[in-house]
Amino acid sequence: MMSSRKGAIVLMGSGELTATMVEVHKNMLARFSDSPNAVFLDTPAGFQLNVDEISRKAVEYFRTHVQKQLHIASYKSSENTSAIETETAFHMLRNADFVLVGPGSPTYTVRHLQQSPIPDILVKNIESGGCLVAASAAALTIGRFTLPVYEIYKVGHDIHWIDGLDILSRFGLNLVVVPHWNNAEGGNHDTRFCFMGEPRFQKLEMLLPDDAMILGIDEHTACIMDLQTRRIDIQGIGNLTIRKKGREIKLSKGELIPFEILRKEPGHRQWPAKFDDDLEQTNDRKISGAPLLNKINTIKASFENGLSHHDPKKTTNALLEMDSMIWKAQRDLENEENISQAREILRDCIVLLGAELGTSPRRLKIHLTPLVEAMLRLRERFRNEQKWSEADHIREILQQSDILVEDTEDGFKWHLIEKDV
Repeated sequence: MMSSRKGAIVLMGSGELTATMVEVHKNMLARFSDSPNAVFLDTPAGFQLNVDEISRKAVEYFRTHVQKQLHIASYKSSENTSAIETETAFHMLRNADFVLVGPGSPTYTVRHLQQSPIPDILVKNIESGGCLVAASAAALTIGRFTLPVYEIYKVGHDIHWIDGLDILSRFGLNLVVVPHWNNAEGGNHDTRFCFMGEPRFQKLEMLLPDDAMILGIDEHTACIMDLQTRRIDIQGIGNLTIRKKGREIKLSKGELIPFEILRKEPGHRQWPAKFDDDLEQTNDRKISGAPLLNKINTIKASFENGLSHHDPKKTTNALLEMDSMIWKAQRDLENEENISQAREILRDCIVLLGAELGTSPRRLKIHLTPLVEAMLRLRERFRNEQKWSEADHIREILQQSDILVEDTEDGFKWHLIEKDV
């Protein structure tokens, strides 16, 4: 269950799956219930042939060292991920208490997440009490600009920045995050500043707009931004560096650091006793003043109750009622953001239904008929309203559950796909 307190953002310079970060993960998960919903997003390594091995390593690390279960939200690509996999990943992220995003390529991550709902999902999670841990490659993407490390360091591209996911700006922080700040792998050549080296990094720094600040995070070091206390805590073995146009200050473990330091010119160490209120977030998950979402959430509760009691009539009626309410809200020119969130809830319910059909013991067709045919009538309604995506999702979900749908001149037909059991 999500905590009632405000959320947190944790940025790690490296070592997210090593012994140095075990206590950080444990402490962040302790903010929630005894069984927090922890999720690993695999997008940054989605292009790698061993992406699933990386995910398994993360799950095993949490099981043996953090002693918590970690689930995989698989969104390897915005182009090649199926509709059901996509919606399942979105559903898992929306309902997560704790999300870990880590190793891979920062430019690949930005390219495949930038136009997806995932950045907004992560922001809403943080605003309503969740914890986002972005490490290594993922940490590079969280700020206003992202450093294309591999392209510059390995391929030899001219120095440049690309637009980041800019999640931090939603919390009043105009930062460019650079992990591996104190890297020393180069041996006889400078690989500090995330493998850039000082001469090259100085040029990169000059390409940034005047109002952007750099947050450098040493390896095996965590920067914990707590939105509840509005303080920054440093854990691990290194330091943080705040830098702008060559001027910088270093922050060490044990210091009590307010958010305000990330919004001031480097060199100003006089922190106010009180902090600005503009970081207060008002987007609570239970949005007051949004009757549509309150009603949709009430219907969702009815849907979940019907699903848990294997009540096809109650489950299907809830889906139909939800769709009807969204359609009416659109006609009545309801706020577009509220309609969008309501549609997300409807899609979540469809995913839950598909998961239930996929994992429940096989029932005789006579028992499935009321639910499946009601779902297919809903699909037909979506088609008549030219809501092709929603109609396709229903067909895909049923197919994932071994229910094959055939469209004929006389209407739809369906049958169970026979399997050896």
